[in-house]
Amino acid sequence: MPLNPLEIVPGRLPALACLHAKKRTVKKLYLYGKSQTAEEFERLLPQEKIVYADRHQLDQLAGGVLHQGVLLHAAPLPVLDLDDWLVRHDRPDCILLALDCIEDPQNFGAMVRSAAACGASGVLFQKDRAAPVSPAAVKAAAGGMEYVDLIQVTNLARSLGALQEAGFWTAALDGRADTTLWSSDLTGRITLVIGNEGAGVRRLVREKCDYRLAIPLPGEVASLNASVAAGIALAECMRQRAVKD
Repeated sequence: MPLNPLEIVPGRLPALACLHAKKRTVKKLYLYGKSQTAEEFERLLPQEKIVYADRHQLDQLAGGVLHQGVLLHAAPLPVLDLDDWLVRHDRPDCILLALDCIEDPQNFGAMVRSAAACGASGVLFQKDRAAPVSPAAVKAAAGGMEYVDLIQVTNLARSLGALQEAGFWTAALDGRADTTLWSSDLTGRITLVIGNEGAGVRRLVREKCDYRLAIPLPGEVASLNASVAAGIALAECMRQRAVKD
């Protein structure tokens, strides 16, 4: 019988990150046979929490999610309310990634991975018309979901207003913008808004932002995958902070 999708951590890297981050309670670890990977996990968990299973058993528990022979059963990831998150985050150089109707779980996970790698404090995403926290997204994040705060909102434009009141600048990535990412000051408290894979940032959300920024593309292809664009913007935030310090 499949496990609850919200409690599945599939794959070696996501499972290791979950154990190291200690963000949620671990129930069981299912491993495919004895291997070098098994030894790695045996050093992190008591034996009574480890179950050795065959491929068919793992496939059934995972409910069709790719697991690479490693499946961690843990409490669901905590998803936070924006108001509660703001109370706890008063850093002057805080980076937040806001996703506007990102529907593909692979893109969602990849953006969380980039956010975690670049030192962002959180990823804000919508309750509706967006990819949820799912095993596919968790796997694509390669452990990133254990290291950044996940913040869910019902109205992104209104949430951007709350962030502005809390001292955040808000910037939407928009290929049609006159101002480039490279020419903008991205230090300080900043929220980067990434739009839907096809339509980009919605008009109401775009108009709510303090400014719009384009990534210059000198090549023949005029657009980037949403998660790639997010990674570039996050890396530029990180670079500017390093130069400033």
